[in-house]
Amino acid sequence: QLQLVESGGRLVQAGDSLRLSCTASGPSFFYYAMGWFRQAPGKGREFVATITRNGRSTVYADSVKGRFTISRDNDKKTSYLQMNSLGPEDTAQYYCAADRTILTAPPSISEADYDYWGRGTQVTVSS
Repeated sequence: QLQLVESGGRLVQAGDSLRLSCTASGPSFFYYAMGWFRQAPGKGREFVATITRNGRSTVYADSVKGRFTISRDNDKKTSYLQMNSLGPEDTAQYYCAADRTILTAPPSISEADYDYWGRGTQVTVSS
């Protein structure tokens, strides 16, 4: 069983950058595609970004494309979300998730496909 812990969330100003980390404990991190989702106050959880097991393919939500970058370090069992040009609309609880999948599978943007979830880290962007 995989356990995920997010970190790096905090209060920042519009235009700032922030890097979130998601560290896994448990075996076989390499067998999981990793995703980031977020939930703003009063809204449902939404897809942000995902990366395949080997890090060669990524998918982003249109709202973050060109500003956010997802990456992973399989040796460190960690996924990262680099967020640039943050705006108040990015204020949310950010969650990482792991999807047990085959190596050649395309990354999924559906939260239903993810098997394990972290508890989240809060990002607040002031205007």
